Amino acid sequence: MKRRKKTELHIVRDDDEIMINKVLSELQDEDKTEEELQEEAAEKKAKNKKILIRVALASVLVLGILVAVYLHTFTSANTVTSYHAEAASNNSYYQFADGVLKYSRDGIVYLNRKNEEIWNHPYQIKNPMVESYEETAMVADKGGNYIAVFDEKGVLGEMQTSLPIEKAAVSKQGIVSVLLKNENAPKIVCYDMAGNLLVELKTAFSATGYPMDISISEDGTMLLVPYLCVENGGVVTKVVYYDFSGDKSANKKYDIVTDVYEGMMAPTAFFMNSSISAVVGDNRLLIYKGAEKPELLTTIVLEKEIKSVFNNEKYIGLVLKNEGKAGYELCLFNTVGKKVLSEEFVGDYTHVKVDRGQVLMYDGKKCSVFTRTGIHRFDGEINSNILEIFATAGLNKYIVMSENGMEIIRFIK
Repeated sequence: MKRRKKTELHIVRDDDEIMINKVLSELQDEDKTEEELQEEAAEKKAKNKKILIRVALASVLVLGILVAVYLHTFTSANTVTSYHAEAASNNSYYQFADGVLKYSRDGIVYLNRKNEEIWNHPYQIKNPMVESYEETAMVADKGGNYIAVFDEKGVLGEMQTSLPIEKAAVSKQGIVSVLLKNENAPKIVCYDMAGNLLVELKTAFSATGYPMDISISEDGTMLLVPYLCVENGGVVTKVVYYDFSGDKSANKKYDIVTDVYEGMMAPTAFFMNSSISAVVGDNRLLIYKGAEKPELLTTIVLEKEIKSVFNNEKYIGLVLKNEGKAGYELCLFNTVGKKVLSEEFVGDYTHVKVDRGQVLMYDGKKCSVFTRTGIHRFDGEINSNILEIFATAGLNKYIVMSENGMEIIRFIK
């Protein structure tokens, strides 16, 4: 009988091989002297130190480049991308939501950031003006009777006024407040998006004074109006807040706040957010706080003449004329009245705005940009006449609207 051959064959698995190598390594280490182990540890430490130094130097270099770029005042602009459109000298542009509005006497178009048309609304008006509150906007015919309200998706409603439009404002919910011309007795009215009349306020110069501006709150329930009055031979401004949130009966008094300021004219008033509003006079800035019954939070005395006023939800901006020397002072105030920016500059700019923590001033091809921290980022000319400009994603990149369409530019030396 044939005997079977006995086998003792063992297959070495990967795990076993790793274990064997580990044991062999430990045995080798045990054979090394303490002096050799210390020498290896020192070499390893030195190697790690060199790596850390290289990383630190690279980080300092990158940081230095970024700081140099950030602090540098650029004087030229390079076109990164162009989205050309049919030239039209009568178009105006307005930054809105995540795109831009192109409007004229013949209609309004919403464009995305590639100059592609999202929607188009035709009309025939003589003097279009556009206002917005976050992602709701309106176009009104100044001196005419037409108003349209819209958002990113299209037109929400249209309305016709009974009297010529002097000023108009829109809330986040699409409620529109309008100041209507009527000789010595102008009217203030509010409409919903369907054009239904919600409130009508009659004014008289001999009683309330003449309304200089109007602004409506985020939720559309409160109206801010500065009135110009003449009392005892002097100029007086009455700052009035109206609350429309309750009963809207014909005999109800809507005014909840009336503050009187002697020796001041106030042509500008606006709500910044749900609880902060401001009135800009010729010699002082008033900031009010409160969503239900606003109260004066702070008064900032202005010792220079105002050239421009602009704002967003975080900042109130003023361009003030210097006295005794050329140029202007650019100021930004936060919502509690603290001056967070004060920079001097020369040159006249017809357009000033604040966007993404930057102040952008432009006129024709000329452009000047300051950051909120006071860095003069750009001072030079763009290739085309600027009709609108705003910051976009990327280092020193901006979107410029001109007669030729849309360009994405980058500031360079």
